[in-house]
Amino acid sequence: MYLYGAGGHAKVIIEILQSTGVPVEGLFDENPDIKQIWQYPVMKYAPALVSPEIIISIGKNLIRKKIAEQLPGRFGIAQHQRANISPTAMIAEGTVVMAGATINADALIGRHCIINTNASVDHECVLEDFVHISPNAALCGNVRVGEGTHIGAGAVVIPGVVIGKWAVIGAGAVVTKDIPDLSLAVGNPARKR
Repeated sequence: MYLYGAGGHAKVIIEILQSTGVPVEGLFDENPDIKQIWQYPVMKYAPALVSPEIIISIGKNLIRKKIAEQLPGRFGIAQHQRANISPTAMIAEGTVVMAGATINADALIGRHCIINTNASVDHECVLEDFVHISPNAALCGNVRVGEGTHIGAGAVVIPGVVIGKWAVIGAGAVVTKDIPDLSLAVGNPARKR
């Protein structure tokens, strides 16, 4: 497996892959000053070097989307062995599930999502592509999250709420009502700013 992006997020993904026995071949990054992360070489992206699968190891949702649209080939999935994932959950390509995360029954997780450390995605939630659920955030049952949305650390979303595309839910927010596309919502209860 190759990773695209050689920052801190890549280090976490490397450890996830190590925990599941998936070999890391190397990393790609456009910064010429980064030559290595731990024992892994970092090089400029070259399609001829890529194995059948790659994971985009960049935390920013919009950048991850732009890179995914440019890269050919297949994308891998990284799921930490200490994540709790229901056998009925569906997880699409490019998605990363960190240690301690829980994904419950019939949840649908889109492409290139990040389910971060100790995040909880309950039954029948639907996350569109490029969503990031930050550490310790909790989505109760039947929550829908639109493409590119970022749910901040420790946020709570009550059952049945719909959050639009490319929205940002602030850290610690408690979302009790639907949030429209392109919104910033913060506080308890969360209010659109």
